[in-house]
Amino acid sequence: MASAALRQELDCSICLSIYTDPVTLRCGHNFCRVCIDRVLDTQEGAGVYTCPDCRTECQERPVLQRNITLCNIVGSFLSTRPDQEETGIFCTYCVDSPVPAAKSCLLCEAALCDNHLRVHSKSAEHVLCDPTTALGNRKCSVHKKVLEYYCTEDAACICVSCRLDGDHRGHNVEMLDEASEKKKEKLRNILKKLTIKREETEKRAQSLQERRREEQGRAAGVSETVTALFRDIRRQLEDLEKRVLIEISRQEQRFSLSVSDLIQQLEIKKDELSGKMRHIEELCNMSDPVTVLQEPDTGDLCDTEDTETHDNQVHGTGDLDVGLISGTLHTLSDIITGINTGIYVQQPTDILLDVTTAGNNIHISGDRKTASRSPKQNRLVTPERLKYPQVISTRGFSSGRHYWEVDVSKSVRWGVGMCYPSIDRRGYQSHFGHNNKSWCVYRYNKQFSVLHNGTQIRLVDNILCDRVRVYLDYEAGQLSFYSLCDPIRNLHTYTAALTEPLHAALWVGDGCITISGGVRNREKLP
Repeated sequence: MASAALRQELDCSICLSIYTDPVTLRCGHNFCRVCIDRVLDTQEGAGVYTCPDCRTECQERPVLQRNITLCNIVGSFLSTRPDQEETGIFCTYCVDSPVPAAKSCLLCEAALCDNHLRVHSKSAEHVLCDPTTALGNRKCSVHKKVLEYYCTEDAACICVSCRLDGDHRGHNVEMLDEASEKKKEKLRNILKKLTIKREETEKRAQSLQERRREEQGRAAGVSETVTALFRDIRRQLEDLEKRVLIEISRQEQRFSLSVSDLIQQLEIKKDELSGKMRHIEELCNMSDPVTVLQEPDTGDLCDTEDTETHDNQVHGTGDLDVGLISGTLHTLSDIITGINTGIYVQQPTDILLDVTTAGNNIHISGDRKTASRSPKQNRLVTPERLKYPQVISTRGFSSGRHYWEVDVSKSVRWGVGMCYPSIDRRGYQSHFGHNNKSWCVYRYNKQFSVLHNGTQIRLVDNILCDRVRVYLDYEAGQLSFYSLCDPIRNLHTYTAALTEPLHAALWVGDGCITISGGVRNREKLP
């Protein structure tokens, strides 16, 4: 009775199983670490956290303290409880009081304790196995004899009569122990693969948690910057401040909720993998070959879903769009003066097109701001010159935040982007976006798309705009494209580890496109 009471005290109230890595809340209640983490994740959006047992509330996510004493108690209990008691099978012949069985005799179809086992017949036909109640499964259903062989052709356990005179006569057979060991070896290989898969899943979950914390910190930093910007602005600008902060909060919440869902999916996947592993470990630890062999084939257990798509989903959610937030603040340029905060970036002195890189079927204006589609020019073919109607800027950017704008109102087929100076100048791969050294937004056949490394992403809406803005945050590795319609819209943001200076890049399919904007000392982010 005392052992049963102790066993109940060691059960987690969430999963109703014995504690695994128990942790303690401030209210004193204990839970499995994985169980309480999952509960707290679901409570995160509500802004308040509660204990599943006593409903004690706290505003911040509770810090989980490992209960070392309880861990030791659980470990001691698991190491000392008799395996015989766990089976729940008792001796057939001990009628006065239940005594745990040590073995079962297949011939007698009886369970034997240690005392009755000593006086039991030792003859060969009395086959002993681990305690079990399913004794009928150990005998042939046709000949009522003990199963001794495994037919590899029919994948069935058979008796000696089945082999000599029955349906399996002439088939390839193996001894049960031999066949069981072969299947166990196969299961061990599967177990190794599942172990690696579970470790990968856990690493991705931890990476997502770290990414979420970093993004929340970045969102908090941007909020402080915006708040400081509005500190010295007149009362009529308070509404705009509120709109910007709401936008930051919306983006942060959207990202946090998306990552929480993905983490929950990964935790569920990890639990599934752990369950499969425990089941296989149980099979591998069984001494009874029949149970192992009668278990359905598990060869496809490793066909688990590739979790790399989760990482792609997080990148698709996107980082905090500082460019979009700053684009809203850009409307303050006529009424805000003397404000010097981190939201400002240095504007490049100018962006000029490099004629030495221009393809022979485009013309560059005298001020080197406009590129026009034209008949073939008589320029010398040099290693710097691009083959197609493309051109890059003279200056590149290897640090800081910058933006530049292009007037595309006089062209219906155009491309605007940035590239490394080491981009190929000849061959089809020299098209902007068709290699890993350039990023571009295109309009072609009334369809908008972005392109990098040959991967095209079509934009859902056919955006009608006359101006396109390119925004670069070099240290953050972000390159964003915006349409300057009302309101400003983020077309797409690329995130990459930048390794070279980035130059402005233009492709002219027809008409002309112009880099707009004059020389200014300081500019706000787009």
